[in-house]
Amino acid sequence: MPKKRPRRSYTREFKLEAVRQVVEGSRSIAEVARELGLSANLLGQWKQQLLDDREVAFPGKGRLKPREEEIRRLERENRQLRQELEFVKKTAAYFAKERSRGST
Repeated sequence: MPKKRPRRSYTREFKLEAVRQVVEGSRSIAEVARELGLSANLLGQWKQQLLDDREVAFPGKGRLKPREEEIRRLERENRQLRQELEFVKKTAAYFAKERSRGST
C-alpha cells in the first residue's frame, strides 16, 4: 500500500508571489507551477481566488473569510435565539396551564 504524502501548506506570501509571477510576468501558469513544484491546477485556483477578492484571498490555516465568519456568527446567534424562544413558549404554556387550574 503506497504511503500518503503529507499535505503541504503554503504561506499567504508564497501564494501571492506565485500568482504575481503569472500575472505580471509573461510566463504561463504551467511554467511557473513547474518551477515552483506545484500543480498548474493549484496555481490556477490561487490566481482565481486572488482575482475574485484580493483583500480576503488566502486568509490562513483555520481562518475564514470575513463574510464566512459573519455567517457563522449569525447562525450561532440564530440558534441561540430559537432556543430562547422555545424556552419562552414552554414557560408561557406552563403558566397558562397553572393559571387555568387555579381559576377552576
